[in-house]
Formats: sequence, structure tokens, C-alpha cells
Amino acid sequence: MPLSFDLTEDHKMIRDTVRAFAEKEIRPKAHELDRGETFSAELTKRMGEMGLFGMTIEPEYGGQGMDYVSYIIAVEEMARVDGSQAATMAAHNSLGVGPIHDYGNEEQKKKYLPKLTSGEHVWAFALTEPEAGSDAGGTQTKAKKVDGGWQITGSKVFITNATVPCSLGATVQAVSGVRKDGKKEYTCFLLEKGTPGYSTKPLKDKLLWRASDTGELYFDKVSLPDAQVLGKQGEGFKQMLGTLDAGRLSIAAMGLGCAQGAYELGLQYAKQRKQFGAAIATFQANAFKLADMAMQIEHARLFLYYACWLKDQKRPYAKESAMAKLYCSEVARLCVTHSLQLFGGYGFMGEFQIERFFRDQKLLEVGEGTSEIQRLVIARSIGCYE
Repeated sequence: MPLSFDLTEDHKMIRDTVRAFAEKEIRPKAHELDRGETFSAELTKRMGEMGLFGMTIEPEYGGQGMDYVSYIIAVEEMARVDGSQAATMAAHNSLGVGPIHDYGNEEQKKKYLPKLTSGEHVWAFALTEPEAGSDAGGTQTKAKKVDGGWQITGSKVFITNATVPCSLGATVQAVSGVRKDGKKEYTCFLLEKGTPGYSTKPLKDKLLWRASDTGELYFDKVSLPDAQVLGKQGEGFKQMLGTLDAGRLSIAAMGLGCAQGAYELGLQYAKQRKQFGAAIATFQANAFKLADMAMQIEHARLFLYYACWLKDQKRPYAKESAMAKLYCSEVARLCVTHSLQLFGGYGFMGEFQIERFFRDQKLLEVGEGTSEIQRLVIARSIGCYE
């Protein structure tokens, strides 16, 4: 394929359509939803109606059959306005729908995907536990083989899209035995909400992404048939790693969108705000901040789109995914910090959107692998730990 840096007409249409939706329907509500810690089932349904759930899923399962670049552009445009709604969309697509599509059997795909691409329901990916964060291998949740299926006992924490009424269920990773080499065996299970023994609890009073759903999950001897094993027994860890590789691209897109939104807010304010008889954008200290923001955003976008192109071409992209997630999240940090500085004291007030962007950015350096873990992934990929 020849080298090209041009977006296709379809990509441009997606960008313009999602941007218009975010500006018209999300921006006016973002502050109120954030302050009330309110998950919006209405906006979630609208996202589904627009085809933003299951964008890369084949039409036969209710999806749009688009490439990954299209999906990432949509996440970017959502995050440009509101991190919470972008989180709902990104988690549902990359962590919810993605594993079922990529690792599920045909029966599982037909059973769940059409319901999860409509906007009526969301699905969660339950990996993190109190003792298993960066060390995903520290999973304590157990899956015991019993007659006719499995029994799951344990808990998860910081799980997105799991506690709201429209949540249909979660993909749960559990220790299912011991391998021949003596290491833990992990298996993923499709656990529907309403299954006896499965309960959830929303986490409130969050610093950031306050209008997205985050919760704790509890499994009290939950019984599941063999049909609810995702893919095959013992493939859970591989499924988890593959899911995180793809998910990091969506977090990178959230970082890019956050950076773009913060930059635009800062530039607009700096051109309007006057001190010493001149717009503060004309002061070199401020102009250089804005120049650095513009430069790093362009660099981040080019590399993120390249990483997504690799995925679309079915080439290895794990290293590039980690690089994109790391770089975009840190560019977002620079942009929200510089932009808040431009706003001065007003930037600390809730009525100015930059305050929300400043809070929302921090999770991008933690979620789906901390910045430290991304550097470890990159270091391993370049041969530092042979």
C-alpha cells in the first residue's frame, strides 16, 4: 500500500459527524453530568443509534464493519468534548465488545454482539482486583470446575460499564487451574447480570470521569455452564493481553482528544483574555506554550494513526500500541497543564471546562496499564530484558 497521510472521505465524515454530535448533545450536558456523577443512559443509547458501538464489528453481528482508524477517530472526537462519554464508548467497544468478537465462538457472537451494538446495553471487562493491578497475574478470583460447568468466587474493582441498569454483563478473568509448568491457568467467562451470586456496587466520589460508570464486582459461588467460557479454557491470559493491546489504542485516542480539547480551550481563552493592554496569547511565554501544545498534538496524532493502521493491516502492533498510549497520555497532561495555566485562577472554577479536562486527564496515565508499565512493555520489545 502506498504511503499516504491523508484521511479518506469516510474518515472525514466520521470525524465531522461525531464532532457535531459531541458539540450539540454532549457539551451542553457534560458539566451537569460530571457534577452529579450521573451516567447518561440517554447519551449511551444515542451513541448506539449512531453506530458508535461495534464500529469495527461485521454487519452480520450488528456492527458497522469499519476499520480501526475510523473507530479511533470517533473516540478522539468524543474525548475532545467529554472524557466520561468517551470512556463509556471506548470501554464498551475495546474491552466489552472486542473480546467477544475476537475470541468468542460463533454461538457466543450471535448471542451477545447484536445486543451490544445497538446502544441498549453495555458490557464490561473484569480484570483488575484489589491485589491485581499492574500485576495482572496476581488475580485471586477462582473458577472451580464442577459437574456441568464452573463455580466462580472472588471480586473485581475499578470496572467500567458494569453496575448501571443497561449493563448486560462482564467478561471475567479467573484462575481456573494450574498448568503443566506449575504456573496459574487463566480462563475468561461471560457472566450475565442477574446470574445468582453475581452482584455489583458503583464507586462514587471519583476525581475524574465522574459521569462514566465505575464499580466493584462480587462473585459468591456463581455457577456457570461450560457454554459461558470465552473461547477455550486456559486462554484467558492471552485474551487479556490481546484485549489490552487494542484497548491501549482507544486510551491513546482519549489522550489525543483530551489534548486537542484542552488546547482549543486554552487558545480561545488566550486570544480573548487581555492583560497589560494586550491579548495574553501575544505574550511569548504563552505563545510558546500554545506552540508546544500544537506541535505535540500533531506528533501524537500521526503516531496513533500509524499504530492503528498497523492493526488494520494485521501486522504486529503491541509495541506501537504501548508507545501511543504512553505518549498520548503524557501529551494530554502537558496540554491540560499549559491550558490551565493560561486560564489562571479561573481555570480552577468548575464553570470553566478546563477544570474538568485537568481532572479527567490523570486516569489516562493509569488506566489499561500505567505509564510505568507501558515503558516496561516498550523496554521488553526493544530487547532490554533478554
